[in-house]
Amino acid sequence: MTSTPPRPERLERRETLRLTEHYRRCYATGRRRGGSLVLFYVLPNDTERPRLGLTASGKVGPSVVRHRLKRWGRELFRRYPRRAALPAVDCVVHFKPEAARASFADFKREFERLLSTLLPGEKP
Repeated sequence: MTSTPPRPERLERRETLRLTEHYRRCYATGRRRGGSLVLFYVLPNDTERPRLGLTASGKVGPSVVRHRLKRWGRELFRRYPRRAALPAVDCVVHFKPEAARASFADFKREFERLLSTLLPGEKP
């Protein structure tokens, strides 16, 4: 009996921002949506799918903290129930220093709230 291999649970390469110029373009010309823990910089793209980029400066904390926040962000984006409905945008998520002290529940609540503002017909 042949079974299909399990689907990988990580984001595909085409679903993430890779180039510095894409990050810079989002920062320079993208719409900004903010909360107390993160800032979203959003810019339409021509790839027909949303792409995610994550940034955290040294002000957030040591590398262990910055990497933990990035893992949380990737996971929340990957498992977002309405991700298929998101428009084709480049979304750079920048973590504020306050995010280092936040619980996962608080972080998730804000992250998903900001993601929902990207959905068509939703208000920021």
